[in-house]
Amino acid sequence: MYATSATSERITTVLSLPIDPAANELLRRSPLALLLGMVLDQQIPLERAFSAPYDLVRRLGHEPDARELAGYDPEALTAIFAERPALHRFPKAMAVRAQQVCQVLVDRYDGDTARLWTEARDGKELLKRVAELPGFGKQKAQIFVALLGKQLDVRPPGWREAAGGYGEEGSFRSVADIVDEASLAKVRSYKQQMKAAAKARPAE
Repeated sequence: MYATSATSERITTVLSLPIDPAANELLRRSPLALLLGMVLDQQIPLERAFSAPYDLVRRLGHEPDARELAGYDPEALTAIFAERPALHRFPKAMAVRAQQVCQVLVDRYDGDTARLWTEARDGKELLKRVAELPGFGKQKAQIFVALLGKQLDVRPPGWREAAGGYGEEGSFRSVADIVDEASLAKVRSYKQQMKAAAKARPAE
């Protein structure tokens, strides 16, 4: 287990996305909610993805843990995800993905989500652990490592290197750099530039 240092690197702002304050508060205190937000952060606006865990809690009437979600009736969970407004553009697929991720947490970390990162010896191991989750490719895993490091002070040795470009200070490349509307605009601008550059590249 590693120890974070307040002297070696600047401590960044406590996680604060431009979403409902109650949804932000849940993300700050619930490792599972934060991870589920990252799971859902694809093909929908990030504000919707990271608000969805809070909406899930409200629909269930309580905060679930990984073990509960892993064992939840699949059809019932899909119905909860699909209830309007849907938690995701593809509620059935993402309900399945959420359960798959929770099952890994149960199998490998005894349902304790935070162990995914608190027990990682260094950035390389942290990236490996995150990348082993269902639906987490290298890029998504690097973004989550950057989010943990920049906004939650989860900084095992080598975390910036493991996060790649997403770990660079002031890069504004992902949700890891968003703390307000202004930073959100910078991240969106970066993503638009990347899409434009990709379209401009000649086909091989």
